[in-house]
Amino acid sequence: MATSINCSIVFAIIALSLFSSISTSHAARSLLQLPNLPTIPSLPQPTMPQLPNIPNLPTTLPPLPSVSSLPTLPSIPKMTLPPMPSINPLPNMPSIPNIIPTLSPPPSN
Repeated sequence: MATSINCSIVFAIIALSLFSSISTSHAARSLLQLPNLPTIPSLPQPTMPQLPNIPNLPTTLPPLPSVSSLPTLPSIPKMTLPPMPSINPLPNMPSIPNIIPTLSPPPSN
C-alpha cells in the first residue's frame, strides 16, 4: 500500500513538471512572436565633476620616543600558591566483570 502511494506521488510530481515546462515553452514562443518594439532613445551622458586632489602624505615616520623617556612600571609581587595538603592515595577502581560472554567456536568431538 505504501509503495503504491509513493509511486503515485512520484508520477504526480513528474506530470506537474511536464505541464509546467510546456507552459513555459509556450510563453517563451509567444514572446518571440511579438512584433518589434520601438527602441528607447539614448539619453545624454551626465558630466561628472572633477574629484579634488588628494594631499600628499608624508612617506617617512617620525622617530619613536626613547626608552628612557617612558615611565617605569612598578614591580608586581609574584603570586604563590599554598602547599598542597597531603591526601591519601586514591583507591584502585574495581574491575567490571565481563557480562557478555565471548563467542567461541563449539567444541569439536
